[in-house]
Amino acid sequence: MKSIIKASLGATVALVLSTPALAQSDTSGADRNWTGPYIGGSLGYGWQPNSGRDRNETMVFDTNGDGVFDNQVTTAAGGNAFAPGFCRGNSRGSAPSSCGGDNDGKVGWSVHAGYDYQMGSIVVGGVVEGGQSNFSNSVSGFSTTPAGYTMTRKLEWDGAARLRAGFALPTGTLIYGTGGVAYGKINHRFATTNTFNTFTESNRSDKDWGWTAGGGIEQKVANNFSIGVLYRYTRFNDGAYVVNAGQGTPPSATNPFVNPLTTSGSTDITRTNQRFDNQSVRATASFRF
Repeated sequence: MKSIIKASLGATVALVLSTPALAQSDTSGADRNWTGPYIGGSLGYGWQPNSGRDRNETMVFDTNGDGVFDNQVTTAAGGNAFAPGFCRGNSRGSAPSSCGGDNDGKVGWSVHAGYDYQMGSIVVGGVVEGGQSNFSNSVSGFSTTPAGYTMTRKLEWDGAARLRAGFALPTGTLIYGTGGVAYGKINHRFATTNTFNTFTESNRSDKDWGWTAGGGIEQKVANNFSIGVLYRYTRFNDGAYVVNAGQGTPPSATNPFVNPLTTSGSTDITRTNQRFDNQSVRATASFRF
């Protein structure tokens, strides 16, 4: 991964350093006109915000089957079965000390197609894009059994349809803001050291809508070629994934997920943070027709 990052950054630096010479090689008016269609791609680095909502995420439970995750999983003695607590990241065992953090930084890429229209110094347009951002994050919980439980979600692919508007400079430079709708496929995975209960997952794969916004700068380096840098913030709302903990074999009257204090006979589990957001900075390149 590090080699990919270095290679992409090196290529970006080389293109940026070559921009003045290339721009000076063609100073015609057409070189500075942004009107027309274009296709291209982007490569860069993305990360997930280290927000309080993410740092303080936990699992929540529905033990009475009413669809509301506001119950405590209780031991036969009346105690909190998840007293050891929760952590952000992957559980590597049955105790909170085994928790590992999320790997929030990822290399991402996309391809795009769009159209710009220039009116004086104002440029407006639209662009559609799709690719991979590869983000994933996890939350883990720990029961008094002892056992560890981990929920992980990963953004397999994503796309967006964005409008953009900006200001064209006489140097062939475009400074712009952008925003629109996002769409992505989110896969879910559950892992546990609990070998007694049965665990049934729902909505392991979701396609979710979201939104994206950001801004960038683009430079004409030839009559039909431009390079740039784009920053984007993207948010998806991911709240459909539920894991049901059911009775194991042989049946138990004392297991916290199914004991008499669990009136539905099983327990639904989900995570508290439904936001799945990310930020990215990417180098862009576009061929203009």
